[in-house]
Amino acid sequence: MTDLFSPLSIRDTEIPNRIAVSPMCQYSCQTDGLPTEWHRVHLGSRAVGGAGIVLTEATAVEPRGRITPHDLGIWSDEHARALEPITAFIREQGAVPGIQLAHAGHKASKRRPWEGNEPLVPGENEGEDEDEDANGWEVRSPSPEAYPFGGEPSIREMDHGDVETVIEAFRSAARRSLEAGFEIAEIHAAHGYLLHEFLSPVTNRREDEYGGSFENRTRLLREVTRAVREVWPDERPVFVRISGTDWLEGRDADGDSRSEDDANSWTLESSVRVANQLSELGVDLLDVSSGGLHPEQAPSAGPNFQVPLAETIRAESEGELAVGAVGGITEPEQADALIRNERADLVLVGREFLRDPYFGLRAADELEGESGEATWPIQYRRAVR
Repeated sequence: MTDLFSPLSIRDTEIPNRIAVSPMCQYSCQTDGLPTEWHRVHLGSRAVGGAGIVLTEATAVEPRGRITPHDLGIWSDEHARALEPITAFIREQGAVPGIQLAHAGHKASKRRPWEGNEPLVPGENEGEDEDEDANGWEVRSPSPEAYPFGGEPSIREMDHGDVETVIEAFRSAARRSLEAGFEIAEIHAAHGYLLHEFLSPVTNRREDEYGGSFENRTRLLREVTRAVREVWPDERPVFVRISGTDWLEGRDADGDSRSEDDANSWTLESSVRVANQLSELGVDLLDVSSGGLHPEQAPSAGPNFQVPLAETIRAESEGELAVGAVGGITEPEQADALIRNERADLVLVGREFLRDPYFGLRAADELEGESGEATWPIQYRRAVR
């Protein structure tokens, strides 16, 4: 058996292989946040396609936490009931269903990417749609004046009541996710969305207990994690996705060394530190992506471009925290090497699963030959013999 197809045990959850479908927004709900047949086929086909874990897209914990009006949600019992058939089908195919719990913060209330991704400002688009949510809503931010694109009048700074509302929204969403049949809960703290906005000094200019020092900027993520872990069963895993770096370390470089509390952006050192905090709170795996916070980011590119971030966190963090790598992973040999060389414990594959829903089965064929062929559904085997 190749390393990529070795099982991964986290708490009492047995993951059949080291391949996960990375969360990928589909923007394909109506404006009610309920899943459609698109979601059932999209997620289900990747489970048929050999993934060990199938993660949903970023799933909003409250309506104002959606990136667009067409995002998936989990803020009511109706959402949980609508997701149950999807999780059941994923499990029937031998995969583990996971949900990414998310809040878009000041990146919410946008048009869909193929509609221009422009902000939807309340009142500006009246008459375009009878559905109030389709015309935008007031969004929340740790520090509106730090919003890197500027000019949106509908952004409001979060007060302490808003903070408590968000924490409780994540807690309730986790409980509903459990009722819907998900076995893994992932907290989205990456890509410039709300929790990342609090983490990074680029977007967090607060002067209260949620801003300033590293300890304060990580407070909301820790409180959200604690709330999710309180309602998530001890035998099931909790993941957190972070941006391993803002890719902004040199933006204000002046040649002086800085302490982490004085850093001008979220850095790899920040990620190692928060990994240790999260491990102590019962997080089982850190899903390491990067960037998404600021238009001046200068990321690396190419195959495995984010893997060094995951590898460093895996090597330097304390405790038993597992690490997932994502970004530019497109080939079976490449994915297998990441596990074999202990650069990561899990590979998360995104765009390659869009191009090929059966990437997992193809990888088994290429890496394991006839032994891998047996993993294809019997209905499909005439095509792979």
